[in-house]
Amino acid sequence: MLPETCESYEQIIYGTILHGDDLDPIKGYVCIEDGIITEVGEEATSSDNIIAPCFVNAQTHIGDSVCKDPSLGNSDGICVQRDLDQLVRPPHGLKHRVLSSTPNHVLMRHMRASIMDMLSTGTCAFADFREGGVVGLMALKEVLKGVCIDSIILGRPASTEGMLEDILSEVDRVLRNGDGLGMSGTNDMDMELLRQAAGHTRKWKRFFAIHAGEKSRTDIEDALSLEPDMLIHLTQADTADLNAVADASVPVVVCPRSNFITDVGMPPVRNMLEAGIKVAVGTDNVMLNSVNMFSEMEFLSKIAGLDDRQVFKLCTLNGASILRLDNIGSIKEGNRACLMILNGRSNNLMGVKDPLGGIVRRGRPDDILSIIRPCTI
Repeated sequence: MLPETCESYEQIIYGTILHGDDLDPIKGYVCIEDGIITEVGEEATSSDNIIAPCFVNAQTHIGDSVCKDPSLGNSDGICVQRDLDQLVRPPHGLKHRVLSSTPNHVLMRHMRASIMDMLSTGTCAFADFREGGVVGLMALKEVLKGVCIDSIILGRPASTEGMLEDILSEVDRVLRNGDGLGMSGTNDMDMELLRQAAGHTRKWKRFFAIHAGEKSRTDIEDALSLEPDMLIHLTQADTADLNAVADASVPVVVCPRSNFITDVGMPPVRNMLEAGIKVAVGTDNVMLNSVNMFSEMEFLSKIAGLDDRQVFKLCTLNGASILRLDNIGSIKEGNRACLMILNGRSNNLMGVKDPLGGIVRRGRPDDILSIIRPCTI
């Protein structure tokens, strides 16, 4: 759901611009009027600023913000709890136990902190897989009031135990109040429930997303049979899986840092792209990683060895496209002005010859001079 249009303003920014969908660096200016980019032009400038599109964080669980330091090791520094099921599997994983025992007002305060952290680190839009049924969804909507960030809220029923009719009734309430469903994997849930939930989502003309292939590839085929709008992870996907996903034209959101810390491996991003799958990036569970997309981008760049331009697109334009957020993700005329201005003379970026590569491989939030959004908080 997009923020309400706020007060208009006019602005001209100079510097090196990562221009258009291909992020071509040009020296020049960006004109902004009423929150819209009205002109991008080439012109000699002495400014060392780098003007880049803001990030789109395509998959988060910000309810986890209330538990940012789960125990992952013992006193000897030996990792003892990286098991994915123990950490996040519903309904008895650590995160679900914490969420169920946390008062709603405390949860909301921590979620708001993570949203403000996203804004301060260059993210202009995010998709959250919200636990807690209608109550959890409405809590996030309340937190977002007055906050200048685009959001897609994908809820789920508070419980999947009980009468199917009662569960689907809550599914309908979630769909009435949110942007769609964001479900756990088919190995975690009853397949008949998932089929009916997917059908309800289509009737409501909402977004249906589901986790698949994170710990095992055994749930990928079933997930695809639900005709999802988006798959999350596919860490364990093989070539046949990726070809099936590509043939179905289903986009994928990968979460490299999250997969690393839960020890399930690295998503085969290069193979996904070669198969023709549209890929975006998310930071996943806040209990395991910050919402800082610079960290996600650097990690993905250095581990997956992808082209800098491709990495940046995964974290900006691709996320906007997959989440159906119009007119953000790149700097071009007619797009909304969701921009971050970075200091090309910061101690970190000084001497970088390729501004795109510099941001992808070593950019940090403290390089940001300012963030422009077409509304005010």
